[in-house]
Amino acid sequence: MPIDQAARHCSVSVGMLSKLENGKGVNLEHALRALDGLDLVMLVVPKTRAPWLEQAAAHAAKMGEEASWEPHA
Repeated sequence: MPIDQAARHCSVSVGMLSKLENGKGVNLEHALRALDGLDLVMLVVPKTRAPWLEQAAAHAAKMGEEASWEPHA
């Protein structure tokens, strides 16, 4: 999807989305709006747990489970 379409879909400016894409500082409200518009979620965890979660995600991707995994409610 072109960046102008993605920005419109997320209700943010092209400039803001470009900053976010390039790792530049953006307003948290705008970042969360972009994530929501792109149907993404941000998970905040203690730093001590991040390596474990990264390993689990890498393993799931390697095994092809990311497409079939469904969270338990």
